[in-house]
Amino acid sequence: MKSGVRALGVAESYRERRSTLAGVVTRASRVTDGFAYETCTVGGLDATDAIADLFSRLGREDVRYVFVAGIALAWYNVVDLRRLADELDRPVISVTFEESPGLTEALEAEFEGEELRARTEILDRQPPRERLALNDQTVFVRSVGVDPSEARDAVRAFTPEGGRPEPLRVARLAARAGDELRREGD
Repeated sequence: MKSGVRALGVAESYRERRSTLAGVVTRASRVTDGFAYETCTVGGLDATDAIADLFSRLGREDVRYVFVAGIALAWYNVVDLRRLADELDRPVISVTFEESPGLTEALEAEFEGEELRARTEILDRQPPRERLALNDQTVFVRSVGVDPSEARDAVRAFTPEGGRPEPLRVARLAARAGDELRREGD
């Protein structure tokens, strides 16, 4: 992959009712050249809209891929990867870092009625996770708007070491710092 290809990484940090989302634009050469923040509701259903707003705020037409750290942000605020890819007109790649049996049982334990149905419908529309060996670790990838082999290549290209793509690694650090600052201001 050419060194100038850019990806937006989105990660979150939360402690109370609002989650801080950080978006970081990173080149395949590992140079970071853009930051934006947004918030979403912990336990809500607004994460997809918040990520779309974050992307829009950046105004970066040069971003080729959007990486999201997970699919259920901010205590089961499920991201609709398909809708996000359509709205942004970019491939969206969700990367998770732990093996799990899926979210269905966890959702059923935490929600009921309309709250459960809404999350389950979003989750059921998403592509399955694929296991990916990445350096000396294993990650799990879902991709929309790009074929699975290109998604795997993109994740590898943006991961110089370890198991966390650089846009997501930096976004996670930025989200934690932003969340800390936001809490100090409250």
